[in-house]
Amino acid sequence: MNKYESVIIINANVEEEKIKYLIQKFTDIINNDGKLEKIEEMGKRKLAYEVKKNKDGYYVVFYFTAKPELISELERNYRITDEVIKFITVKKD
Repeated sequence: MNKYESVIIINANVEEEKIKYLIQKFTDIINNDGKLEKIEEMGKRKLAYEVKKNKDGYYVVFYFTAKPELISELERNYRITDEVIKFITVKKD
């Protein structure tokens, strides 16, 4: 099991209830095959550059341990979720 850090940016126009739902959805995916250590909600911030016509985004960071196979499934879910405008997952040493 490797340690990972995954940052997602959710469209800032999404309601707070929907954001909580998305965080729970991704938490469940991580916990199915891995172990979530911490979630850091950084809140609404201005983007460095416009992404999909958005100037602001809601940042969420997941810290977890999992097998490498989980990453492809997690990122597939990020891609098909319309509210997620950007994401990155990195392996930590």
